[in-house]
Amino acid sequence: MKRIILVLGVLMLTTFSSSAQDYISNRAPLLESRYLELPLGAIKPEGWLKMQLQAQVSGLTGHLDEVYPNVVGKRNAWLGGDGDAWERGPYWIDGLLPLAYILDDQTLKDKAQVWVEAILGSQKENGYFGPDIDRDPEPGLQRNNSHDWWPKMVALKIIKQYYMATRDERVIPFLDKYFRYQLKMLPKYPLDNWTFWGAQRGGDNLEVVLWLYNLTGEKYLLELGELIHNQSTKWSEIFYDGTMLRTQNSMHCVNLGQGFKEPVVFYQQSKDPKLLEAMRRGEKTIHDYLGLPTGLWAGDELINYGDPIRGSELCTAVEMMFSLEEMLRITGDPHWADYLERVAYNALPTQANDDYTARQYFQQTNQIECSRNTMRNFSTPHDDTDQVFGVLNGYPCCTTNMHQGWPKFTQNLWYATDDGGLAALVFAPSTVEAVVADGVKVNVKEETFYPFDETVKLTVSFPDKKVKGAWFPIKFRIPGWCDEPVVKVNGQKVDQAVAAGGIVSLRRNWTKGDVVTVELPMEITSGQWFDRATVIERGPLVYALKLQEKWTRKEFKPEERVRYGDWYFEVTTPDKWNYCLSRMDLSKDNFKDRFTLVRKDTDRSLYPWNVENAPLAIKCHGRELLDWKAYRGSAGQIPFFIQQGKIGVGEEEEIELIPYGCTTLRITEFPVR
Repeated sequence: MKRIILVLGVLMLTTFSSSAQDYISNRAPLLESRYLELPLGAIKPEGWLKMQLQAQVSGLTGHLDEVYPNVVGKRNAWLGGDGDAWERGPYWIDGLLPLAYILDDQTLKDKAQVWVEAILGSQKENGYFGPDIDRDPEPGLQRNNSHDWWPKMVALKIIKQYYMATRDERVIPFLDKYFRYQLKMLPKYPLDNWTFWGAQRGGDNLEVVLWLYNLTGEKYLLELGELIHNQSTKWSEIFYDGTMLRTQNSMHCVNLGQGFKEPVVFYQQSKDPKLLEAMRRGEKTIHDYLGLPTGLWAGDELINYGDPIRGSELCTAVEMMFSLEEMLRITGDPHWADYLERVAYNALPTQANDDYTARQYFQQTNQIECSRNTMRNFSTPHDDTDQVFGVLNGYPCCTTNMHQGWPKFTQNLWYATDDGGLAALVFAPSTVEAVVADGVKVNVKEETFYPFDETVKLTVSFPDKKVKGAWFPIKFRIPGWCDEPVVKVNGQKVDQAVAAGGIVSLRRNWTKGDVVTVELPMEITSGQWFDRATVIERGPLVYALKLQEKWTRKEFKPEERVRYGDWYFEVTTPDKWNYCLSRMDLSKDNFKDRFTLVRKDTDRSLYPWNVENAPLAIKCHGRELLDWKAYRGSAGQIPFFIQQGKIGVGEEEEIELIPYGCTTLRITEFPVR
């Protein structure tokens, strides 16, 4: 029984009650929805995830207007000024707004509201909104291409999230008016008319168009959806064929992350199974040619073969996460949740510092120093500032775009389901409050130290003390890497088939205090990556060599500060890094004995994503590869004849690997000898 399909006419959209009907489902002829977004703020972070979001509040997310006022301050053209008119201001709010409502932080809500009011208030009679004046160049600002479709797509994401949090009655007519304008203007001024970014990133536009269709049922939105898809980059063809993905420098790394969702977003309308097949083919090609163990790809800024010393841009991580979140919700395929956790729990934590006051533009999976002493072998080097941690170094897009990563991840931990239940498809410490079958409000607390621990505990309660219980399903994913999960309800093992890569559905009359325990045993495994290097993994986490880290704050020269900010951190280590692993240790007969998990006695109230507080380690053995030297600040190439045993090695030593996300300096992809 479809309990949560919202069927409302456009004139009825100004009234809402707190009920399951708030959860917006696809309406015909779109693909039937199985998982539905919850209102923004319904999911609250707990534990380490709450610490992460609080660091954003006190760090760059909460204070970017003070740190970067020339671009996101009062002069910004989105606020009516004569300054920056493109993507960077909206990028910031695209992360700030969900953070504000998830944490119920009034100060941040007030900051976001200034931008929301400016966006809504800028709409013209014909439906156009946003900056509309091109100005002469000014250092550090993007003041031209004000009519470009692309930055408005970011603003659409902001307005959609704002509506999910507030149900502000102004949003629906605002979007309706703009989309009618788009339908009229796109035939003459297509998505790539002003810049190519609009066509590359049209999936963001399409997603909001179909979302509005679910609210209003206006048929012209389906026509607009078809038009946007046809004008967007042909991502499904790129993924299905694979040639462009196998060609170095063929596309921008972030466009690949943003475009990754477009075929799946349009699949809701077309229902063409070839689009889903294209995604699987594309993912495999990325893995085989470009892939990094973090789930991302070599892209600095153009895509390249997955050499561990190639860079990976921070914007790629947060945009790929958003794509995977949309794909997971639309398809319900647990595989995309596995992929999402791989990016979130490996790449994302390490590319900003602990207090969220600095970020790194490019990260390397084999990263032995973060310094300015050399130009690395990147396709798009920005002087020598790409590796250090700062505010604007490299390129400032990531300074404004990184904020969406953790808030949107939090927002997608839980979904409503089409049969009146709740689903936890991604695991992290959190609490959700939602309306389930028969209009009952329920609270579920997820207690876990995942991804470091294997146990997830879900406790059910009801905010209304008069409610004694409710009949509804609780669903959760079993990761594809977990072969022997154990599910218990109130201590009793669930007697049903529980398969890796599947969804468990527990339908019962839940009462206050009921507890579901999910045990997800994690085995240490190894895999081969670029140039036959070996990577050690366990569950959703990749492991990397633990190195001491020395952080040194330095000042940019006065003439550099307009472009890069005032200061930056270099990170270096006195430790040896040039280890190889033993082929004998990696053999099936020896592997379990030679790679041992160690649980650290760390305080769980401390932030875990650093070397000092890393909760886990894997002890193993390595030998120094004597001829493996640094080259231009990076780990040098390893000659092929290592595999013939012609390079000298040192004595066997015990080495320690820790979760990749806890490292700044690391060796992740090890040569084998």
